Amino acid sequence: MADLLGSILNSMEKPPTVGSQESRRKAREQAARLKKMEELEKRKKAEFRKKMEKEVSEFIQDSAQQKRKYNPMGKIERSILHDVSEVAGLTSFSFGEEEESRYVMLFKKEFAPSDEELEAYRNGEEWDPKLAEQRRRLKEQAADKYVHLIGTSAAKDAAHTLEANRAYGCVPAANKRDTRSVEEAIDQIRAKKRQKQEADSGAPSSSS
Repeated sequence: MADLLGSILNSMEKPPTVGSQESRRKAREQAARLKKMEELEKRKKAEFRKKMEKEVSEFIQDSAQQKRKYNPMGKIERSILHDVSEVAGLTSFSFGEEEESRYVMLFKKEFAPSDEELEAYRNGEEWDPKLAEQRRRLKEQAADKYVHLIGTSAAKDAAHTLEANRAYGCVPAANKRDTRSVEEAIDQIRAKKRQKQEADSGAPSSSS
């Protein structure tokens, strides 16, 4: 038993086997490759940012351009471009439904897009100011027609209510007071005429 225990201890104290050394070597190589890839990725990002800064600067200096559309790019590239445009004082938006088709558009502050223009890009349409103006006019015409219909309907309801009042004798009290006052005034005039006739004749007239 003692010899067995000693042999186990001796085997544990032996230097690492060739297999374990190979595993550590591969691990070191993998770590080195990862570090190299990270450095390469970092350098690519820096180069891309520098390129975007140059293009954005040229865009700002070009007075003939109001907006700029880029080809579809990855999420990291879009993020860098958005950051560069924000630092430069521009407005930027991403459009496109699918990730692989999403692209960035830059706008100068003085030519910021309207809600209608943004909606067109979101729908995958090209912005056409003339077409947008036609659509706006059609909407206004439709709104005016709707208001006109509402006004006509309200007038019809009022007319219907007036006819109902007349049919059921629902005449306003003010009209009733005015009608009675006229009748009373006529009666008073007639009575005064009779009194005058009696005074002129000196005798009461017979009533029929």
